[in-house]
Amino acid sequence: MADSSALGVSEEPLYNLDSDELEAESVDIQCDVNVEDGVNVEDGVNVMPSSSSCPLEPYVGMLFDDVEDAQAYYKAYARRKGFAIRTNHTRLSKDDKKLLAVDYVCTREGFRRINRKEKERIMPEPDETKIGCKALMGIKKDGEHWIVNKFVVGHNHILLTPRSTSFLRGHRGVTKVQKKLIMTLNEFGVPTRKIMSVLSKESGGDFNVGCIGKDVENFLGTKRRKVFEEGDAQRLYSYFRDRQFKEPGFVYSMQVDKDGCMGSCFWADARSRSAYQYFGDVVTFDATYLTNIYKMPFVPFSGVNHHHQTIMFGCALLVNETAESYTWLLRTWQEAMLGRAPSTIITDDDKAMAKAIAEVLPNTTHRLCLWHILQKFPEHLAHVYNKFPDFQSRFRHCIHETITIAEFEEEWASILMKYDLGENTWLQNLYIRREKWVPAYLRSTFCAGMSTTQRSESMNKFFKDYVRSSTMVSDFVHQYEAAIDARYFKEKEKDVRTKSTRAILKTPLKIEEEAALIYTRKSFMIFQDELFDSLLYISRKLSTESESKTYGVTPYGKETPVYHVTLESGEGVATCTCHKWEFMGILCKHILCVFGKKGKLDRLAQHYVLERWTTNAKSRPIPDIPSPTGLLQLGLDDPTMRKSKSMIQLYDIVELGSQSEEKHSFLTRALEKIHKELLAMEDHVDTEGTHYSNRGVFCSIDQVLTSQVVSNFSQTVQDPPRVPTKGRPKSLRSKNPKETQTTKKRRCSICKAEGHAKNNCPSVRDVRPTSVNLSQPM
Repeated sequence: MADSSALGVSEEPLYNLDSDELEAESVDIQCDVNVEDGVNVEDGVNVMPSSSSCPLEPYVGMLFDDVEDAQAYYKAYARRKGFAIRTNHTRLSKDDKKLLAVDYVCTREGFRRINRKEKERIMPEPDETKIGCKALMGIKKDGEHWIVNKFVVGHNHILLTPRSTSFLRGHRGVTKVQKKLIMTLNEFGVPTRKIMSVLSKESGGDFNVGCIGKDVENFLGTKRRKVFEEGDAQRLYSYFRDRQFKEPGFVYSMQVDKDGCMGSCFWADARSRSAYQYFGDVVTFDATYLTNIYKMPFVPFSGVNHHHQTIMFGCALLVNETAESYTWLLRTWQEAMLGRAPSTIITDDDKAMAKAIAEVLPNTTHRLCLWHILQKFPEHLAHVYNKFPDFQSRFRHCIHETITIAEFEEEWASILMKYDLGENTWLQNLYIRREKWVPAYLRSTFCAGMSTTQRSESMNKFFKDYVRSSTMVSDFVHQYEAAIDARYFKEKEKDVRTKSTRAILKTPLKIEEEAALIYTRKSFMIFQDELFDSLLYISRKLSTESESKTYGVTPYGKETPVYHVTLESGEGVATCTCHKWEFMGILCKHILCVFGKKGKLDRLAQHYVLERWTTNAKSRPIPDIPSPTGLLQLGLDDPTMRKSKSMIQLYDIVELGSQSEEKHSFLTRALEKIHKELLAMEDHVDTEGTHYSNRGVFCSIDQVLTSQVVSNFSQTVQDPPRVPTKGRPKSLRSKNPKETQTTKKRRCSICKAEGHAKNNCPSVRDVRPTSVNLSQPM
């Protein structure tokens, strides 16, 4: 028969005395347990009591001041011994229903109910935890105190080590501090496994965390369910109204259907609206990213600032991708941008989007994303790619390296004839719209150096690390706000770098020195490269017609390619066939080469300086949009700033307090004293008659109403249905067909069948057992 001690079973006797026996024993030993020191009852995390007056094990007759002290003490005892407890029985008085007695038992007490065992389950039945353990501690009311009247030590199961008890449910819990940290990390898209790594680092090891990954997921799930109870769309609407109250320059618009469900919504802060007035000449518009649980496409309006960084001009969540939705969005966005239309807008090749742009922005040049169009060629012309290996290089040269429209037309016609593509319907349809995507047609159109929707694509990539397809829209807006803050923080970094440093010059030319003072650092580096490269070119006069002179510019020592530079109006205005000045707003190397020959590199003419690339690009005031500068600076009266300052001071104090046991004890006592004094204090804040945001910014109701794009509606906003958008895959990113095409199947070199390789070929497996049997002795 097995020894019971090997299983961790103790054979101590059962103590079960009633009140009469307790009086006879005259036991009057009281344990003074400090619940705050010993255990965090609210969070469910137990720590061994700090009071040295408590015995290490309960006993019959032990006194406690209240039930919480008894529960905390028994939990701490169970943690040291290697088991967990739960409340089993409670007894209430008949008159006033006050608590008279409580039994705390081992979590493995009792047995699973028969009806639960016989229940039909979809998932496998979970492992049994209840195996009839008899260990317990019972307490009952005795005057003003609670006395232990029952205590059983013996367990019928293996006890864990104190280190391992942290994994038991009864000893796990998420503290208040951990909850705040978890919520912060979760808001920024940090997954559970990484959250646990942070908690482990902060706690000094995995065993000291006090919870496991499942507890973190349950906590976040509970928060999530509360959000759904409140209403995701309603929280979003409340956020918009609260944000607008704090920041008058913030605007939003939300559609609501007849059932009160949220439709498309748009929002933009004062910084985005102001940035558009400076850099809104070229806008990219993309709708290929899913960021929320309702599969509503995220549509960012983005552009490029004077540091060549991506900036946002507002964004939207659309309920669908129809022409009507895009029309509503463009009208709302243009209204938020003070009615100003961009000179160029770059989008995907989408018919609904093109229809809306033609209706709302008729005077804007609509350009299609070249990258997306080129990705479709291997799909539609796969037979040509496979049959003619040289087709790809010829086609690339036709698109990217033809300078003039005539050159493109000539090469396009030769390609159609050589590869017999004259009857290809898809290619014909694309050729009809060549003015929207072929570089030769768009070189003279200002695009700030952009030819694709890469700016909005970069923002999509940024959000990929922060949001998932299950993200709620009310959480997404906070991620968007964080993205905006990060972008403008980087812009400020570049501003400081440009103003506090001096660029390194490569030439002794005066024009370079002047450009370094005018341009931002990134813009200057682009100009500097063009100026330096111009020294590698040579120019010669080709013709003269009245006031115009034409020069041919070629690389030094080569005859091709030839770029034609024309000087007009007394040699003060120059144009080049590469059209870099018209396309990007910075002089090209070919014009600078001609200027060098004419001795005009002593100064940078003012009409060749585009203000949007200079350090003074944002110096012009915009009176119609409230300045966001004051709104972004948190004052000392702001709770967030006070908390941040206190945390910095406390961190240094805690570091000193952890250096020795004496310092730690002194710090603990000091903190307890400060805590009690703070609780006794009362703050009196007079807010009558004044509206203040929690950022310390004053704003009147009139300011709020005049800054809105749409009027507020008083009804409750319902969540939109969680139905995937038509035609959109389950992944976050809407992929190009080329990205989703099936890969070529493996072919076995032995049996020539597809789907496996020679190392796991079935024919080889069938032969191997025979060879093994032959080698065995008979």
